[in-house]
Amino acid sequence: MTTDISGPRPTTPTGVLVLAGTPIGDLADAPPRLAAELEGADVIAAEDTRRLRRLTQGLGVHTTGRVVSYFEGNESARTPDLVRALLEGSRVLLVTDAGMPSVSDPGYRLVAAAVEEGVRVTAVPGPSAVLTALALSGLPVDRFCFEGFPPRKTGERLARLGEVADERRTLVYFESPHRIEDTLTAMAEVFGPDRRAAVCRELTKTYEEVKRGTLAELAAWAAGDVRGEITVVVEGAPPAGPQELTAEELVRRVRIREEAGERRKEAIAAVAVEAGLPKREVFDAVVAAKSADRP
Repeated sequence: MTTDISGPRPTTPTGVLVLAGTPIGDLADAPPRLAAELEGADVIAAEDTRRLRRLTQGLGVHTTGRVVSYFEGNESARTPDLVRALLEGSRVLLVTDAGMPSVSDPGYRLVAAAVEEGVRVTAVPGPSAVLTALALSGLPVDRFCFEGFPPRKTGERLARLGEVADERRTLVYFESPHRIEDTLTAMAEVFGPDRRAAVCRELTKTYEEVKRGTLAELAAWAAGDVRGEITVVVEGAPPAGPQELTAEELVRRVRIREEAGERRKEAIAAVAVEAGLPKREVFDAVVAAKSADRP
């Protein structure tokens, strides 16, 4: 038997939405409140009901509430039903496959809809791949930003990375094993090959690995057989002034923007603004590089 669920209960007939953090690997990392919430929920919305079953079996929990699937494919359609249950007084528990709901996982739509209806939303804090990877990376953690999964298409990926090329804060990304080599290669191209980074793989699991190095080194390493759940932490951009940008660097930045789909004129103008230089100076660097490439 579990103890009663921690946290204040609502004083109105309206229910409460509980976002529950689940282990990112080691089941022993499950927060103590999770078992109580699973047993006490009227409705459990799970990203994967099979994983939910394995979780409850591992925790020795017996659920009595209604279990529904809630994943990317049915999130929009199922949200109104869950909000209706909340307005009727149900305690709805939202769990995803690992980590906190809403963070690159289903949940945002439901939270926004619940807030719009005046429903109380609370959370069972749990493990986070973002914070765990940051702590293990060896890179500055005083200021950081989470960028989620990079776009799959090459041009879109380069454009998105280009948006944060000069970001001074440490950057955190999620990535899949079959795209990690392409993503690290793109990062080395956009951020520079010498930018420090860490690839954190299978965090808290049996084969946990943290690979640290420059983006060029990590891109070469990723050409091998990389498996598992991956979080990438990238050092923020160093302070840069116009005097620090060589002609080669200006040309590189223009080329990256062109590869991402910008016209050369627009790319030159954007790089000039970034570098604090006259457009003519960037244009001349591009023309000189083009002439040097000719036989």
